[in-house]
Amino acid sequence: MAVTLRLTRMGAKKKPYYRLVAADSRSPRDGRFIEVLGTYDPKADPPAVNLDREKVQSWVDRGATLSMTVRSLLKRAGIPTRSARKSAAAAPPEEIQPGPASS
Repeated sequence: MAVTLRLTRMGAKKKPYYRLVAADSRSPRDGRFIEVLGTYDPKADPPAVNLDREKVQSWVDRGATLSMTVRSLLKRAGIPTRSARKSAAAAPPEEIQPGPASS
């Protein structure tokens, strides 16, 4: 089962409010989910993001894929995503200076 961290829409017409959920990737946007991880209110000034950091980090560590919006929200909240950790680990090694040539 592929798990995706994504937003599910709540709230009334013209007043969006979102929950950040862990859901099976085959479920519809507002359908069944596994766990609620936080909320996002885009209408607040500034937009309000409330996350359970431990739960989010555990899902990221287990290999859950992130939607583009969730990835940007986590970046804004300062939670490292898997791709950020991979790019830091895949940094190019330091260059080795050649020594004097021996003949």
